Amino acid sequence: MGETVVRDADDTDCERWNGFLASTEGTFYQAYEWRELNREELRHETWFLMAERDGDIEGVLPLVRVRSRLFGDIVCSMPFVNYGGVCARSESARSALVAEARRRAEEATCDYLEIRAREELPGMASRSDKVTMRLPLDTDPDVVWRSFKSKHRNNVNRVQREGVEVESGGELLVPAFYRLLSASWSDMGTPLYRESYFRALMNLFGDRARIFLAYQGGRPIAGALNGYFNGVVEGMWAAMLPEARKLQPNYVLYWEMIRHGCIEGLPWYHLGRSTRDSPAAAWKARWGAEAIPLYWNYHLVGRSSVPELNPRNPKYRAAIAAWRRLPLAFTRAMGPPLARLIP
Repeated sequence: MGETVVRDADDTDCERWNGFLASTEGTFYQAYEWRELNREELRHETWFLMAERDGDIEGVLPLVRVRSRLFGDIVCSMPFVNYGGVCARSESARSALVAEARRRAEEATCDYLEIRAREELPGMASRSDKVTMRLPLDTDPDVVWRSFKSKHRNNVNRVQREGVEVESGGELLVPAFYRLLSASWSDMGTPLYRESYFRALMNLFGDRARIFLAYQGGRPIAGALNGYFNGVVEGMWAAMLPEARKLQPNYVLYWEMIRHGCIEGLPWYHLGRSTRDSPAAAWKARWGAEAIPLYWNYHLVGRSSVPELNPRNPKYRAAIAAWRRLPLAFTRAMGPPLARLIP
């Protein structure tokens, strides 16, 4: 057997990269298409590392460098999505990829390397306050439906009686979905990417991404964008009009997304990343989802301590509160330049 060699993948490696992920336990967030999205839509430097031995792929590690005066100089796998990390057939390939990522972070003299993964990496500081909420599916949606508590089923039925219906599709639903995201994220005090980012995502991933919209009286009031890979539905972005909160349309929206996954024959639905023991995690647990830990692994370069880049940090609370008070037209215009800098 030859030596494991780590090199930069390029666009000619896209099919091999994704094929490797599909043949292992790769995730939607490690797919090669994220390179173009980060490079072209968000204008970030990318290092998609590939470990090979005797011409065969042994492992991959997607990395994106996000640099700003506000949040620092970060090499991350993966920013802007739920997690990322290494996918490897062997510990030797995993170790080689992580070692190369650390070397490059040091060479770039960035603040730190952050690998958001499903496992704790040896020799790196880590945090584990994030989880992905994993729900087992069944090819018969009624099996999943009967697993819910009666109160939960009653909530779904109640919202259905209010006339809430759900449709799903692809790129044609982006404008309506983006309007929901703009209103929802502005209300939360969070800047949002450009609409073109979501159009590009739907184009790049094709039938591996799907938008769901909940309507009442013909008006979109809630929505979500999911990814599909290796038998897993990945919940990525969700939004609801602030005035629709009392109605709770997400009961019908999430049930229809779960039902769709069952009909498609997929075994797992990750209902999205949440902070451990948070209200969002508790709500997802009502569907029967189990909290699976995620690990933020750090190699510090220009910093001496693990960063606290999250909305609970007092450093950012005032900015979030101020953003919530701004007019929606302003946040739509000024949000994208800021959003691309928040990993």
